[in-house]
Amino acid sequence: MASVDMEKRAHADHHASLRLWLRLLSATTRIEDTIRQRLREQFDITLPRFDLMAQLEREPQGLSMSELSRRMMVTGGNVTSIVDQLEKEQLVQRQMQASDRRSYTVSLTDAGRSAFAAMALAHEGWVVELLSPLAASQQEQLHKLLGTLKSGTPTNSKETK
Repeated sequence: MASVDMEKRAHADHHASLRLWLRLLSATTRIEDTIRQRLREQFDITLPRFDLMAQLEREPQGLSMSELSRRMMVTGGNVTSIVDQLEKEQLVQRQMQASDRRSYTVSLTDAGRSAFAAMALAHEGWVVELLSPLAASQQEQLHKLLGTLKSGTPTNSKETK
């Protein structure tokens, strides 16, 4: 699978911030495309299904469909479709909520928990591999810099003007 290199849109006369944004987007897309492909090839699962199982793995008591939708930032219809697929494969189960009989709680089955554990282990290895061109110290530095960017707090107000 060849992804489009977003960075090719940038030119030397573009602002450095635009070139940086396109480089971040290109790197993210490359990593995500590789992970999607490996999940499909090695586990016959899509990234959205993996992501939903990851949300459930963190919450052993389960999550409501609306909470899954909120956490995954997708529509309720998308969550329903993914849950339907995973339920057919007996990886998740739905239980009607006692407090609201129109609402369901979704949780991993034992088989789902076991399958997810294997996928998560492989996923972590892939991420380590894909970020391996950066030394550990560079990864730490990039993590810190992206944390600053995420928080929206400039590190040096003169540089941000």
